[in-house]
Amino acid sequence: MATQKKIPVPVFTQVDRDVFLQDIYPQREPAVLRGVGLGPCVEKWTVEYLARKGGGKEVKIHVSRVPQMNFLQKNFVYRTLPFDEFVRRTSEEKHANFFLCEDERYYLRSLGEDVRKEPADISKQFPELAEDFHIPEFFEPGHFFSSVFRISSRHLQLWTHYDVMDNLLAQVTGRKRVVLFSPQDALHLYLAGDKSEVLEIDSPDVNLYPEFAKATRYECVLQPGDLLFIPALWFHNTLALEFGVGVNVFWRELAADRYDKKDPYGNKDPLAAGRALQAVGRALQCLDELPPQYRDFYGRRMVQRIRERTFRECTTNVIP
Repeated sequence: MATQKKIPVPVFTQVDRDVFLQDIYPQREPAVLRGVGLGPCVEKWTVEYLARKGGGKEVKIHVSRVPQMNFLQKNFVYRTLPFDEFVRRTSEEKHANFFLCEDERYYLRSLGEDVRKEPADISKQFPELAEDFHIPEFFEPGHFFSSVFRISSRHLQLWTHYDVMDNLLAQVTGRKRVVLFSPQDALHLYLAGDKSEVLEIDSPDVNLYPEFAKATRYECVLQPGDLLFIPALWFHNTLALEFGVGVNVFWRELAADRYDKKDPYGNKDPLAAGRALQAVGRALQCLDELPPQYRDFYGRRMVQRIRERTFRECTTNVIP
């Protein structure tokens, strides 16, 4: 069995706006930024402090019987809890009060006030907590899209997926392992939309997913106060090693009119990409009218054209 290639995500210290924009951002590869000031949140955001500041505001959360949440099979349920109770439960290993079982796991991804129209913004959903968190000024304010407040139980692992916008993942408290895969490895990840079907990334079923071993695995462990730059289209899978709190800050790399204006989550493909994928679907329907050997031949011709027009040469730039 082939061994998957592994590359540690490089760690940078003393990063300011100029260093980020000149040395890190143009590489379009993940980078851990250590020592960037996130504000007093790193010291303040204890369970007790979060519960007190968040109070009884109701939040919609994911609840799962198992540590690995799988969005494709929906192995979790949505429930609502007061924020202070949610935080206390999430910090526990066993629960006196529970929905499914005493060792269930919890996950919060904050939402906009109007979940169908507004992106998440920590300054609006949790204004008192937002005062403690300083968003690094690494991008133009007009490119800002959302700031997503996240809390997860220990050992909670989220499915591998990509986002269409650039992302700074701020790990405020707790440690988190993040595994990433390059957009150039998309053909090895068994995609269903923006998500990978390979849930067990540490011990994949080689019979079901033989190509997965060809994908290069980038990996890091975020410490409290770390930032992880995740460029748009990079696949990522997160595992909370401890009860943890974080904030994702998303911003647009492309012009605003390239994105779907009716997408408050920021995970729909750019408009041109969506049209292209729809065109491919229509082309495949045309090929369905032909016998198998013709479908095979013209499918290969389509792949050749796509490869010639769009594929970049796969290179791996390792930053020491």
